Amino acid sequence: MKKNKFWKVTLIFVLVLLAAFSLRPVLFASYIVDGRSMEPTLHDGNLLMVNKVIYNLAQADRFDVVVFHANKQEDYVKRVIGLPGDKITYKSDKLYVNGKYIEEGFLDTYVQASDTKPFTDNFTLKELTGETIVPEGKLFVMGDNRKDSLDSRSFGFISSEQLVGKVDAMYWPISQMSLSLGK
Repeated sequence: MKKNKFWKVTLIFVLVLLAAFSLRPVLFASYIVDGRSMEPTLHDGNLLMVNKVIYNLAQADRFDVVVFHANKQEDYVKRVIGLPGDKITYKSDKLYVNGKYIEEGFLDTYVQASDTKPFTDNFTLKELTGETIVPEGKLFVMGDNRKDSLDSRSFGFISSEQLVGKVDAMYWPISQMSLSLGK
């Protein structure tokens, strides 16, 4: 009787492993960070695990780190700053969303260590995009390295169709492994 139970458990385990292995490319993707635009959160050469299905199930949240198709050849990794309906203003190194100050704790150490002031130049959404609010179906994204990031301040909003997914983990180098990318 124990022998029969062992084979059933082994069969189930093997089937689960096969299903996970075969579905991994559909559910997740691996990306390599290329460049400095997300420092200090992510560094050039970091390996990321991107959840490709989460935004089919739920909307992006403010400060999610996402990968999206910037063009036909390149994918970018940036942080979601503005959601549909948001009015975005940056003044005196502070982010205001719909008139309310929103703390960006993930930038604190980088801002303090930076000799460039302001760390993030002042702007309003209207000045950058001609829009007063983030349109429906669009996101406003920025790199954490505000002085060295090609982001929505340059190319405008990204559409939900451009999203590849949410960065769920940074797994290389192992010494910097993280399941949370700091909100």
